[in-house]
Amino acid sequence: MPRKVDHRERRELLADALMRLAATRGLEAVSLRHVAAEAGVSTGMVQHYFRTKDEMMGFALEMVMDRIEERSRAALTPGSPREIVRALLLQILPLDETRRLEGHVGLAFLAYAAVKPAMAVGLREAADGMRGFLADQVRAAAGPGVDPDRAATGLLALVDGLGLQLLSRQFGEEDAVAALDAQLDLVFGQS
Repeated sequence: MPRKVDHRERRELLADALMRLAATRGLEAVSLRHVAAEAGVSTGMVQHYFRTKDEMMGFALEMVMDRIEERSRAALTPGSPREIVRALLLQILPLDETRRLEGHVGLAFLAYAAVKPAMAVGLREAADGMRGFLADQVRAAAGPGVDPDRAATGLLALVDGLGLQLLSRQFGEEDAVAALDAQLDLVFGQS
């Protein structure tokens, strides 16, 4: 009896190979052939699942966003809006090997999206959704005079900047988390 192939699993195997390449060599080094070699499969198999590099890149980006969302959901225990925001933003910061890989891949995707407008759409939609969620949390619990939309934008910008600093080894993890907590104090009040 022929073995049943899990197509989603195969696509994820290929996307994981793409992410390893992107994190170590940049997206410009990614090709269907390179991904096949990294995954230990034939180029034909990669082409079976992805007709183009852009299609493969789009899937990998979705996979990264899905993994962050999945991890975030697991980390979001019932709590105050501040606790929810903190837990979510900590899942984005590159504080462990998995999140560092995702951070490197995220940087590569941002650079790629700068020249591929279709790729930028997915990134923008994800950022808009995150910003809206954060603004709702801020709106529910921030002190007077805090603009929820601007605070959400500022929190995302802070985490992006801290992520860059962590990836380039300019800050340590403790400093990055302390900076995030200080900003949360400004938005939500002292904890």
